Amino acid sequence: MDNAIYAALTRQSGLMREMRTVANNIANANTTGFRREGVVFSEYMVALDGRGETLAMANGRGRMVDLAPAGMTQTNGRYDMAIDGDGFLMVQTPQGNRLTRAGAFLTNAEGELVNPDGHPLLDDGQAPIVIPAGARSVGIGTDGTISADGDPIGRIGVFAGPDPAKLRHEAGTLFDPGGGVEALENPVLRHGFLEDSNVDPVLEVARMIEIQRAYQLGQGLLDQEDQRIRQTISSLTR
Repeated sequence: MDNAIYAALTRQSGLMREMRTVANNIANANTTGFRREGVVFSEYMVALDGRGETLAMANGRGRMVDLAPAGMTQTNGRYDMAIDGDGFLMVQTPQGNRLTRAGAFLTNAEGELVNPDGHPLLDDGQAPIVIPAGARSVGIGTDGTISADGDPIGRIGVFAGPDPAKLRHEAGTLFDPGGGVEALENPVLRHGFLEDSNVDPVLEVARMIEIQRAYQLGQGLLDQEDQRIRQTISSLTR
């Protein structure tokens, strides 16, 4: 296969990944606590057979997570909370502890605070938080201290985010930290609020249009190279 086609195909493959990422961002523009993602392109060199020459190829496999804060919406939900500033909440999943900025919680049959998927919210010691049976009022302080009927029962864990390069996005709003994390000493929580998605739909749609145009240009190059090769083969076999 011609070298130009190889180079163009690697670029097209990366553009397809970026298109899927942008589409996912747009789909989650109204998802509580969602963090937009982007694709990172890099260039690498491939040695050509026995000629001492190299060919530049595009690599669009890298991911980046935008940790910029988003706005907050007041819900007055009994167990709703939003982090004002840096950090993540932590939930327990069958695959291990995961970080999240989505602060909508409820209680299960055992009294544990869980997210809508049933994953328990963890305290600053990474243990599930249990609301005592019969508690009439539940308060959440700005430092994460949670109380039932005026008596403290624990402190919601707010954990420092790892290097964004190590943060791996999983389904929904969960992130695998890719290693150990430490609890923040002075977090700020807003009880009765939820953090919005940090996706700007207008910017994402504009980016999608740019990607489509770039992909069309790449496809045009591939078509021209295919036609050139066909014409060359045809002229040589006459």
